[in-house]
Amino acid sequence: MSVILETTGLGKSFDGLRANNDISFSLPAHQIRALIGPNGAGKTTFVSMLIGRLTPTEGVIRFDGRDVTKLPAHERVKLGMAYTFQITSVFGRLSAHENVALAARRRLSDPAAVAQEVAQALGRVGLGDRADAIAGDLSYGHQRLLEIAMGLAQKPRLLILDEPTQGLAESEVESFKALIRALAAETTILLIEHNMAVVMELADHITVLNFGEILAEGSPQEIHANPAVQAAYLGTGAPDAED
Repeated sequence: MSVILETTGLGKSFDGLRANNDISFSLPAHQIRALIGPNGAGKTTFVSMLIGRLTPTEGVIRFDGRDVTKLPAHERVKLGMAYTFQITSVFGRLSAHENVALAARRRLSDPAAVAQEVAQALGRVGLGDRADAIAGDLSYGHQRLLEIAMGLAQKPRLLILDEPTQGLAESEVESFKALIRALAAETTILLIEHNMAVVMELADHITVLNFGEILAEGSPQEIHANPAVQAAYLGTGAPDAED
């Protein structure tokens, strides 16, 4: 199986404080990978380096075999990375349709093609009937879904979702899980998620971070049974949605 994203010896320091240390990570194409860990484990720093928002202190990031370590975020988007933020980043004064159209225009110029892509993306996340709604008037959960639609409109080769189920109603979480299963045939998914029921049900493979390093990797069953993971994370109760 081909590897779409890989890091070697990746590390990040802030004024001498180590946030990530020696992370070597490999993500096969079309896998649903979950990234979990307790608060302060370094997940946000790691993902920020993957998408180009932070420059590593050391190490290498490769996307589809290409060294992208020093490539700016917008160039990584052009290569096929899409990322949804832990805090929604929709344009609140624009309609849902206009938000997704902005994303679609990154790769499409024909207005008819853009309109078709927008309709398809909104429909896939269950917002087809809210295309004309002002984004800022949508519920928080629907803003999260809108942001996923914006990612889908870019036809990404890698879709990174940061806390996507936060704010979703139970029925919406079920629809989200069905969407992710369908997307797995089209793209690779890296899921940063605190909802362990979602992680255990969706992920093909799980990477656990703790103290800025990889603590464990394996199948959901292996991670659930891992004593070190139990002690560091799973046994501590349900964590909140920060880092």
